[in-house]
Amino acid sequence: MTRAQQLGVIIGLAIVAALTILRASDPPLLKMARELTFDEYQRISPRAFENLPVRVVDIDEASLKEYGQWPWPRDRIATLVEKLSDIGASAIAFDILFAEPDRLSPRSVVRDVAGIDPSIISRLPDNDEIFAKSIAGKPVVLGFGLSNEGDYRPPVKAGIAFTGESPTGAPPRIKAATPLRPQLEANATGIGHISLNPGNPSTVVRTVPLFLSDGEQLYPNLALEALRVAQGASTYVLADAPDAKDTITDVKIGDFVVPVTATGELWLYVSSDTAERYISARKILAADGPSPDVLAAVDGSIVFVGTSAAGLQDIRTTALGQNVPGVSLHAQTVEQILTGRYLARPDWANGVEILSVAVIGTLLVMLTTFVSPAVALACGLLITVLALVASWLAFYYGGLLFDPLAPIVSGSITHFAATAFRFLVTDRERREVRRAFGHYLSPSLLYRIEHTRNALRLGGDDRELTVMFVDVRNFTEISERLTPTAVVAFLNTLLDALSRHVIANEGTLDKFIGDSIMAFWNAPVDVANHGGKAVQAALAMREALTGLNASDAFGFGSEQQVGIGIGIHTGIACVGNMGAEARFNYSAVGDAVNVAARIESSCKEVGFDILVSDSTAKLLPGYALLEAGTLALKGKSTRTKVFAVIGGDDVAASSQFVELQRIHAQLTEALRLRSAASRRLLNAAKQRAAGLTPGLPEFYRRMSRRSEHFLDDHAKKRVAE
Repeated sequence: MTRAQQLGVIIGLAIVAALTILRASDPPLLKMARELTFDEYQRISPRAFENLPVRVVDIDEASLKEYGQWPWPRDRIATLVEKLSDIGASAIAFDILFAEPDRLSPRSVVRDVAGIDPSIISRLPDNDEIFAKSIAGKPVVLGFGLSNEGDYRPPVKAGIAFTGESPTGAPPRIKAATPLRPQLEANATGIGHISLNPGNPSTVVRTVPLFLSDGEQLYPNLALEALRVAQGASTYVLADAPDAKDTITDVKIGDFVVPVTATGELWLYVSSDTAERYISARKILAADGPSPDVLAAVDGSIVFVGTSAAGLQDIRTTALGQNVPGVSLHAQTVEQILTGRYLARPDWANGVEILSVAVIGTLLVMLTTFVSPAVALACGLLITVLALVASWLAFYYGGLLFDPLAPIVSGSITHFAATAFRFLVTDRERREVRRAFGHYLSPSLLYRIEHTRNALRLGGDDRELTVMFVDVRNFTEISERLTPTAVVAFLNTLLDALSRHVIANEGTLDKFIGDSIMAFWNAPVDVANHGGKAVQAALAMREALTGLNASDAFGFGSEQQVGIGIGIHTGIACVGNMGAEARFNYSAVGDAVNVAARIESSCKEVGFDILVSDSTAKLLPGYALLEAGTLALKGKSTRTKVFAVIGGDDVAASSQFVELQRIHAQLTEALRLRSAASRRLLNAAKQRAAGLTPGLPEFYRRMSRRSEHFLDDHAKKRVAE
């Protein structure tokens, strides 16, 4: 072991130790990252919504519109209770606070009027009394909130038994509660807290405390009380962890056993919010009675009464990133218990994660120092994959929450630090060699030499390419009018504006040949949809040239517009290093290149700026193409079918092009048959093409000349016959 390696191991292990201590301290940032990971798992595989006997009676916007703003008078709440009870709800839980007297009660309204006889006031109805009578003897659960003032504690309507010592120190603490009206408190069958994440600064509700504690008494939450009342159970049974004071492991309510965290919290495994969970309160209160589907949904169900109205500010965020009414989370708590789909983070999970940070970090330090950073990276990637897969499988199949990020992030930091040290110290000589050769070779070529076996050999590989040639129209005429310096400035402006679209569309700029550009796609690396990207580049060049002409970028004024011709062909070509051993270029040669060049030359004959071969056209579904005929290309023994590129999918979808395409197809067939109808169809096509693309009028003028020529020849032959 060299001295540099010794120093590298010492520094690497020191970093591992620091990261292990950091993970053991579990700072808020790591907790947040862990919770976001678990949120992502739920988003990938949320709990499926099932048609369970749990519903939310929603005081929604429609209900407020029909029955007035909130709060409603409590005689209307009493009517709601009566109707739900008559339908057969197994429990009715209110995610609503009834802490103050009903200010809309007739007795309360008249009491404030001066001069009213007290005997008259006493005979007026009191909405709180009406509500209290309506809940008496019914399976109604009322909610209470937390308060920092006063010393009110609500009564606990159920017994609480323990399998070990009393765990009153485990749950979140309650200082005081919002008081319930005495008659409501006395008549309710159950009372539970409605707090979803007390003391938690996060806006996302991930866990729900099933109990709160004041140090002496435990207070169940609303969902737990609703489930107890629905079953007719009278007692909760809490189990604690052996040899661990003030912990809770699970809670038994009737027929259900719920695993919880040490503080008595349930990890929420939420489903997507769905309208099937909700029933509008106005449907229950409807004068003609609830509809049959509402009756079926409520009968035998645990019903939570709450609100989704935005103005009442009871909106919470779930692990799925959805904003839902708070009452929905109480309902989902019961749904989760009924399905038995729980999430849990074992007590030993922290220890395993801390140990993994130390072991993985040490392994990567040794591999990086004594073997190779590449091998260490491969092992690190393998560990990353295994950690992610194991964590996901534990969640998906067992509902277990293990953090894959701690070992992955710590391992990445360790590998980076060890690799950086080796690069700065151990690999100094190799770096000097690279720097020396870097004076003679371009960085990109040097990279290829370093990473490609036999990269300096001459020759190439046959592969399918899409080849493009671009040429400036009338360049000789333009250059005759300009000085050599002006010609160079003109070419620089034009070629720079055009060639950037090749790069933007993942093409390879092969070379500039005077006023021409050669480019190809699908080499040196594979390019998906290379034909489409070549045509996208051509369309972008057309648009760029239009802008240059409009802004007089060349200084020619309106007297001369610069034009280009673009030919594109897809076929097999040989691509690789071409030239001599001492000097070579990366380029492409072959028939595909020649055909693309010939098609570009044919743009003048056809009278259109962008032409593609039949093989390229087959790669362009959805593009606006028109057949431009079969051309005899120079040097080719067979004729080549070419197509004019009118535009992209937006043009292809336009009604004007669809009609033009129909007429053009008829025209092409008429020309093939040398039918006299071609003149009429040409006129129709010219009219339909007006305003679609600037080059189309010239395209049809050239087609008209060719058709007139062979139609005249055809007519002469028929006369001779």
